[in-house]
Amino acid sequence: MKKTGTFIYGVLGGLCIAIGGAAFLSVDSKPLGALFFTVGLFAICTFGFNLFTGKICYVFENGPAYALDCAIIWFGNLAGAWLGGTALRATRIAPIAERAVTLCQAKLGDGLGSVFILAVFCNILIFIAVDGYKNNPHELGKYLSLFFGVTVFILCGFEHCVANMFYLSMAGLWSGRAVIFILVNTAGNAIGGVLIPLARRSTAKKPAVL
Repeated sequence: MKKTGTFIYGVLGGLCIAIGGAAFLSVDSKPLGALFFTVGLFAICTFGFNLFTGKICYVFENGPAYALDCAIIWFGNLAGAWLGGTALRATRIAPIAERAVTLCQAKLGDGLGSVFILAVFCNILIFIAVDGYKNNPHELGKYLSLFFGVTVFILCGFEHCVANMFYLSMAGLWSGRAVIFILVNTAGNAIGGVLIPLARRSTAKKPAVL
């Protein structure tokens, strides 16, 4: 039953990212779109939903069962992102799919090494966002962590696997190449997410409290 709940909260996490992605595609300004995309992670952290890119950051701080949960969450996120993108294609805002197509074509045309590196950098920022929300003692600091972490990774063009699951679904561009792209993206996110936690453990330093 617990695994079912983990998956359902993963689906809800994917849907939240889909909403953020739809907001990003709906505005002409990239900085403004990056800001509004943050609603996805804001909702996930506020309601305790599951997001692979956030949960994977703590995989070495938990047992093997946690790693399995991360895999379940990934599939839940995929289902939620796909559901969000597919559902929106059937609505009057479907024209934003044209922007998703342009975005995805650029992503799928990139080299896999580039995708991996951009994914690593993405999840360094996601860790900063979620760990800041979790540990910052100041209310303002918690939310600034979310907003800066998300907006910066989008403005820089870094690769977030769950966001890309939504964009591919919105664009209707799933293919063998897209699956490989997502898997490489996921691997990069996983590596990027654990860099700071592993460095913290190796130096026996606890998070700074400002």
